[in-house]
Amino acid sequence: MKSIRYGTLAMGRRRFWAMLAGAATIAGVGLLAAGSMEHQGHWITGMDNQIVWGLPHVFAVFLIVAASGALNVASMGSVFGRTAYKSLARLSGLLTIALLVGGLSVLVLDLGRPDRLIVAMTTYNFRSIFAWNIFLYTGLVIVVAVYLWVQMTHRLRRFQGAAGVVALVWRLTLTTGTGLIFGMLVAREAYDAAVMAPLFIAMSLAFGMALFIPALLALQDGPLDDALLSRMARLLGIFVAATLYFVAVQHLVNLYAAEHIGVERFILADGGIITGLFWVGQILLGGIVPLVLLLVGTITPLRVVIACGLIVLGGFAQVYVIIIGGQAYPLELFPGAVETSSFFDGQIASYRPSLHELALGIGGCGVAVLIALIGLRALPLLPAPAALREAAE
Repeated sequence: MKSIRYGTLAMGRRRFWAMLAGAATIAGVGLLAAGSMEHQGHWITGMDNQIVWGLPHVFAVFLIVAASGALNVASMGSVFGRTAYKSLARLSGLLTIALLVGGLSVLVLDLGRPDRLIVAMTTYNFRSIFAWNIFLYTGLVIVVAVYLWVQMTHRLRRFQGAAGVVALVWRLTLTTGTGLIFGMLVAREAYDAAVMAPLFIAMSLAFGMALFIPALLALQDGPLDDALLSRMARLLGIFVAATLYFVAVQHLVNLYAAEHIGVERFILADGGIITGLFWVGQILLGGIVPLVLLLVGTITPLRVVIACGLIVLGGFAQVYVIIIGGQAYPLELFPGAVETSSFFDGQIASYRPSLHELALGIGGCGVAVLIALIGLRALPLLPAPAALREAAE
């Protein structure tokens, strides 16, 4: 393949500054919400002693998982030798950094005491998956930054394959660690499952690609090649199918185990909003409908964008069910015994997100957009339309 030509974001100055101001405003609103939560305390949110990870964690986990998946496009080109994706590697790397920093900003500001972050960064308990994730999250930013540097420096391009392999292994390890945050929480019956690791990897591939494709369509100067769009759409459909497969495995295995019957009944039938989000948001709108749009009939940009939007919404519903639903179901403090107290033992926890939580979560998305816009304007990361056409042939 010929040498690929890259350029910066081709957008009028007024439009660019308007979009930059909009993203900065959204990020600023999130920062104000975090400041209000820090000043007044978390009592102004919907979180309490039972639901300690709320809506901000839903946004944070979604963005972090999607960041890992967004790098898949670069891996397809540099690691697996798929020529059609090589020209998109730079954009893939930038979106990975932007989404990861956006998710981490929400995570840090939702801790309640962000000033105590220095303790987590200097004192480690390596038996805790949280301690490992400190290295995995920050390490991915460094690894992808080096990966981009290697791609953009002519004399270093011979190391592009090696850098791509390191980035691939690192992001898979990161997503595995994120899944094991839940898989290793044995006290929560909705978590405690090794299948959480491959499930989160499949989720990352689907969420990341569902964000990458609309971004590419919006940023590309001119229409995207039909063959390349069709390839990415089919690949996205496979990722969605894999996610549904691991979800089915998770719940079928739990239904087989008598100790998990209660939590499965709660998630699948008696959970109210949690059950609705699972079947309608996650399975139907986020899974089955996108599969039909992506794998049946002629692929068009509109169909793909609609499918990607549904996958993103379904992804948020899925992460909400995992995080909020898993905490809402009561802990079994003494298996085989009945205990009573005045602290809602054995009762389903209620949770209603506040505007502060929603603002903080959306603020993280604003941070991601802000980083992406600045990076695309400052660095030659977007391939020329001719390069995409040649790659797809």
